Amino acid sequence: MPDNLIKKFKDKRDLGRLKNRDKEAFIKVYDEHVKEIYRFVYFKVGRKEEANDLTSMIFLKTWNHIQNNTLTDAKTLRALLYKIARNAIVDYYRETGNKLNVTRSLDDEDNPIEIADSAAEDTSDKMDRQSDLELIKSQLPLLKEEYREIIIMKFINDLSLEEIAEISGKNKGNVRVLLHRALNALRELVEKESKL
Repeated sequence: MPDNLIKKFKDKRDLGRLKNRDKEAFIKVYDEHVKEIYRFVYFKVGRKEEANDLTSMIFLKTWNHIQNNTLTDAKTLRALLYKIARNAIVDYYRETGNKLNVTRSLDDEDNPIEIADSAAEDTSDKMDRQSDLELIKSQLPLLKEEYREIIIMKFINDLSLEEIAEISGKNKGNVRVLLHRALNALRELVEKESKL
């Protein structure tokens, strides 16, 4: 069975257990998703302390949704977590009056972000890939927020187009177009930078 189907099955099973208010399932879900939700939040707020606080609040809100039985519209658990995370981040910026930190880097030494490498590569391929990745990382903060967010969700947090659509409230076709535009904008920035 392909990994993405296993993930979907497991996600739906966990969501079903949460709908039955299973505390052990919630602890398991927290352990499995806390790092990726933190990473998503950290990219949005750019400060470790706020990202920790917001991540805790996101899981608390998720548990409250479970207790209040308001999970009936959730299709996948990851989508629900990201939807709550996006709303929490919007609320954070409304309450603090801060603007989104557009210069957040993937290279923060205090909070290293790991991007999964699913294929085995030889040393020269890894070096070429690392060089390309460094160039992309330097240009990502220059993209507009909507583009950065979709690239982070798709390629850093490994969300499917369906999950991104559910999180963003867009249909899958719109998400595909937005991702295409985001990648084109990033490609233009990278090509412009590599010519310098």
